[in-house]
Amino acid sequence: MAHSARRDSPELPDLSLLKRLARDQLIYLLEQLPGKKDLFIESDLMSPLDRIANVSTLKQHEVDKLYKVEHKPIVSISDQICFLIRPRIQTVKWICDVVNADKAAGKFRRYKIIFTPQKFYACEAVLEEQGVFGDVTTDEWAFYLLPLDEDIISLELPEFFRDNFLAGDQRWVRTAASALHLLHSLFGPFSKVYGIGRCSKMTYESWREQVEQGEQKARHAEIGNVFLIDRDVDFITPLCSQVVYEGLVDDIFRIKCGCVEFGPEVTSSDKSLKVMLNSQDKVFNEIRNEHFSNVFGFLSQKARNLQTAYDKRRGMDIQQMKTFVSEELKGLKQEHRLLSLHISASESIMKKKTKQDFQELLKTEHCLLEGFEIRECISFIEEHINRQVSMIESLRLLCLLSVTENGLLPKDFKSLKAQYLQSYGADHLLTFSNLRQLGLLVEQQPGETLTVMESKVGKLVNDRTAGKLTDAFSSLAKKSHFRALSRKLNLVPKSDEEYDLRVPRDMAYIFSGAYVPLSCKIIEQVLERDGWTGLEEVTRLINGHEFAVTGADPKSKSDAQRIILVMFLGGCTFSEVSALRFLGKEKGYKFIVVTTAITNSSRLLEALLDNNV
Repeated sequence: MAHSARRDSPELPDLSLLKRLARDQLIYLLEQLPGKKDLFIESDLMSPLDRIANVSTLKQHEVDKLYKVEHKPIVSISDQICFLIRPRIQTVKWICDVVNADKAAGKFRRYKIIFTPQKFYACEAVLEEQGVFGDVTTDEWAFYLLPLDEDIISLELPEFFRDNFLAGDQRWVRTAASALHLLHSLFGPFSKVYGIGRCSKMTYESWREQVEQGEQKARHAEIGNVFLIDRDVDFITPLCSQVVYEGLVDDIFRIKCGCVEFGPEVTSSDKSLKVMLNSQDKVFNEIRNEHFSNVFGFLSQKARNLQTAYDKRRGMDIQQMKTFVSEELKGLKQEHRLLSLHISASESIMKKKTKQDFQELLKTEHCLLEGFEIRECISFIEEHINRQVSMIESLRLLCLLSVTENGLLPKDFKSLKAQYLQSYGADHLLTFSNLRQLGLLVEQQPGETLTVMESKVGKLVNDRTAGKLTDAFSSLAKKSHFRALSRKLNLVPKSDEEYDLRVPRDMAYIFSGAYVPLSCKIIEQVLERDGWTGLEEVTRLINGHEFAVTGADPKSKSDAQRIILVMFLGGCTFSEVSALRFLGKEKGYKFIVVTTAITNSSRLLEALLDNNV
């Protein structure tokens, strides 16, 4: 079942230090406004804040009432108001309206704006334009990193993906670099830094500037190597259906800041229940990385083991019973409660995911990844669109088809786009434009850059004497970079071999043995080769901006060299986290995943929907 770690696996550094630092800094900032105050918090900061400083901590530091920022007139009667916000112009304009409304009403208050993770010049310019710059004090809460578990850290910046990759707005690059700098100052110095992607390179350069400007202290490193990777290096992985337990829970229930809300269908009551999902939950920790087909077997075995532990009570004398109650009973009850929850969650997943439709969906995905039966896949996608099964799911399948086939044939593109707009509304024209801009959904153009072999086939195909060509032959000529990468890195295991999901042999188990995630395969290859040597063709196909830099020889324990920090810029899926955990156990590494936000196909595509949809 759960993969057993190698005995020589290194110990992970204590990431809870990041929480303590963030909490102490927030308390310091709140105390800069002495006396009772009301605190207005932006809605997407509420969950992260709850993980750092709960309501009672805030109350201890004279926060009287808490309000959510709602962009309407405020009801607070306090004469001191503190705003905890992201550096967004819209929110700053609302604060200006609040201050100006108070001035017009002759109300005098003290205002403090705390920007997190940093303040931008544009926000201060708005305060000046609106004539309130002198009425408010501003500060920065450098809350860059939220540890979600012992090996996952999030910047909780879901907007990073759209802002950076679609809008070309690089303001968050320095934020990512500052987060890396904080990790370096606490757990470095790093021995080697590898990276691939334009944003990764900019983040690395910004981080190096910060390192050179600061003090260099000699200390024992706890993290040896760092790998930076852009989300647009691998769009295939987040577009695939997740089938590991943690990924499925995220897809169906949405994990937010390491916490999930199970509805009445799971709790078997009329109330919802919030549950923390991390390694402290013993049941979850053993099934989180498992392929879903193995989960029920494990849970039923766990239930039998628990029953055996309860049955020990029989035949105990009074002293033994007292020991059992004081030492074991509480833990057993807690485990029993969690087991019941995960069994109910698994049943709920089963109802949604084991229908005929889901099996057909997975079969279509696997065919797209292997490059087989493309016509049948297109028919399935058309049916999916015309039945209006799901707007986002239909878009996901279109993108997966386009990315695996290096774009759609012009007639397929026009037909599928027309059907989609007819089913889901012409509002999505701008969404198609966004997807085209990122290369997620494109029409094949004549004379695209192909690999050497593909170019030869292309010459044959483009020969005028060849006459009219079949779709199949035309498709053959337009094989994608994904196909070339797949062959080069062996991303799609041979389908004629039986794949035992109970005993995974490689990272492909996270997609039922059909596909090894490209992002994780690149990381594995670079670590194996200690650099990019031998991967020149791969980086050319990705158009990579790759780099590998050796740092100063650190005074580190040898264990630190086997702790690898992987930073995903633009989001990371739970499937990729599971794949890296598997790789770490196989190779004797421990991976710490840092991501701008946890993502999946829904979040990725929702970020690219036109804002008006």
